[in-house]
Amino acid sequence: MFGFIKKNIEEFKTFAMRGNVIDMTVGIIIGAAFGKVVDSLVKDIVMPPLGWMMGKVDFANLYLTLPNYDGQIVKYPSLEAAQAAGAVTINYGQCINTVISFLIVSFTVFLMIKAINTLKEAAIKKEAAEEVASTKKCPRCFSVIDINATKCPHCTADI
Repeated sequence: MFGFIKKNIEEFKTFAMRGNVIDMTVGIIIGAAFGKVVDSLVKDIVMPPLGWMMGKVDFANLYLTLPNYDGQIVKYPSLEAAQAAGAVTINYGQCINTVISFLIVSFTVFLMIKAINTLKEAAIKKEAAEEVASTKKCPRCFSVIDINATKCPHCTADI
């Protein structure tokens, strides 16, 4: 029984300490922090000027109140007041904020992936240039051989 538990604990340690699991954990933590930064950016930086340009509209406070069960629509001064009263609301202003947050996150991830791909392409081109500088083709069999070779290892021709 204890041998079974010990074996499973060892397997779990091996799994948990692999590099990709730790990398994933770090990515999740950074992603959560990044999400908070983006939420603050949208709520505190992007939306106030946008609302001001649209006639002093507070997007977070845009909502529709659905009728009560008796069919009456009650007007509330704010979303918080409607929710405190137990009214059923459609919070389209918060949805707009969330969509803008999503667009910012998506665009940021796109820029990061684009930068990473550009760096990878540059590294691949550098490796290819180094490989071309260190190799040549055999004039007889056209195999790629070391630039310092005097005899082709494929066809044994003198070079």
